[in-house]
Amino acid sequence: MIRIENLSKAYHKNQVLKDVNLELDPNKIIAILGPNGSGKTTLIKSILGLVIPQKGDIIFNGQSVIGEWEYRNEISYLPQIARFPENLKVSELIALVKDIRQQEANDEILIQYFGLENELKKPLRNLSGGTRQKVNMVLAFMFDSPVIILDEPTVGLDPVAISRFKELLQKEKAKGKLIIFTTHIMSLVQEISDEIIFLLEGDIYFQGSVQDLINQNGSTQLESAITNLIENSHA
Repeated sequence: MIRIENLSKAYHKNQVLKDVNLELDPNKIIAILGPNGSGKTTLIKSILGLVIPQKGDIIFNGQSVIGEWEYRNEISYLPQIARFPENLKVSELIALVKDIRQQEANDEILIQYFGLENELKKPLRNLSGGTRQKVNMVLAFMFDSPVIILDEPTVGLDPVAISRFKELLQKEKAKGKLIIFTTHIMSLVQEISDEIIFLLEGDIYFQGSVQDLINQNGSTQLESAITNLIENSHA
């Protein structure tokens, strides 16, 4: 569904992505991992067209997307930090996004799913961090997009909301969707991901299953396997 070819991006002298090549297939939940500054967010924003690479190409359903925008209608995105006008009410924000997207939405079902019925008339500035993140979940999942990209989706969520989020991911994957997410919570990665892409200093150091990474690095836990991977890369 998404093919990335020789993708490179630098900010001044800082080379953030270095000739990255990837195949991202549908019907998968893919975790993009790496320490801070490894290039995760730049890779995601390149796919979204929010960052323009100096080199390489991104192919979406057989077509190059560099300089294009229409393909974004096929992607839903939850940013790590979502910034909206603080005076907007929750219901107004949802209506605004629906008006911009002009696609059929299942926001009412998701509002009930995340227990937001009593929050709809509140301004965003009055919401707790966890409630705001639930609103972001509604925005990310309310369109039937074949690709869903989630940057640190569980930040601020309580255990019940995290459980519902994981259930929702599995339902969306069952529809044949490609789901890409970043996180620093390794237990979440181990539980839900079909594939891991590990970035370090703009390079791909590993691509495969959780079990493959654990076996390859002589570990029994994902966290220790990643620690060994980083240490071996500097050896």
